[in-house]
Amino acid sequence: MNTINWGIIGCGDVAEVKSGPAFQKVKNSKLVAVMRRNAAKAKDFATRHKVPFWYTSVDELLENPEINAVYIATPPSSHLKMVKKCLQAKKCIYLEKPITLNFSEAEELHKLITKDDKLVVAHYRRKLPVFLKVNELIDANSIGKIIYADIQILQSKQNNIITKTEANWRLQPQISGGGYFHDIAPHQLDLMYSYFGEIKQVQGFSTSTLNTNVDDLVNGIIEFKNGIQFRGIWNFNTSEKEVKDECKIYGKKGTITFSFYGEKVILSTNHKEEVFNFKNPMHLQQPMIESTVNYFLGKEKNPCAIENGVIIMQIMESFTT
Repeated sequence: MNTINWGIIGCGDVAEVKSGPAFQKVKNSKLVAVMRRNAAKAKDFATRHKVPFWYTSVDELLENPEINAVYIATPPSSHLKMVKKCLQAKKCIYLEKPITLNFSEAEELHKLITKDDKLVVAHYRRKLPVFLKVNELIDANSIGKIIYADIQILQSKQNNIITKTEANWRLQPQISGGGYFHDIAPHQLDLMYSYFGEIKQVQGFSTSTLNTNVDDLVNGIIEFKNGIQFRGIWNFNTSEKEVKDECKIYGKKGTITFSFYGEKVILSTNHKEEVFNFKNPMHLQQPMIESTVNYFLGKEKNPCAIENGVIIMQIMESFTT
């Protein structure tokens, strides 16, 4: 392959700005077709984004001989089924998170992937400038030996960090796997895993403060094999006054502080405080899609392999069951 010709399964809100246009902007990449069950919406997306083909059937999209890679951007309940179809059609796969509905499905999916298959998990924050800077500061030993990390995601019921949809499927566990935590925590936990490495043990607690069928308060701790400790709390029913989005990494010589939805990193040591400001790309997934294209073309290693997605699913399940 010299060019990755993409088909998108599920051209909804996430594909509108975060990811969809990036497939047309990355070198050696073309967006050839999109699929959505609603014909009017599929056609509208294709027209506005100048995509040659649109379909209402996954099978029709996969039958298009031009397509050699597929972006699966449907809700998690359909991921396992979609991956099976794409593998049978011999397509490369870029898979949205969470990778499946639950850990059991994630294990099943993992077993399907052979050494000849190419699948990348869309943990795209790995490639954004803020989080690359955090990784750089850790590698440079900027705060000395790291002791622990702390995440606080406190959002009100009117949270503004999660994509809104008409049906609000993220609050339907049979479709999403379990509420807003399952939607956003994969990114945050994946960064912790990418920063700190292998995990020794995990424990967590969760509850619904609103007496609904999804947990809106999740508390979790992790011990990494290198001795680093982690604690995180996700609360989606806090007051507007207490809204917060922060990660702080504590070392023997200082701290690294950042937001998962911001563009700033603060390095504080005994001697000084430095602030690093960044500008995210218009299409947040573009850097990860670029790495994915290069991986599919044999120019880079996999930027986020299926094994990473499975580990994150296991952590989330440990926090919520």
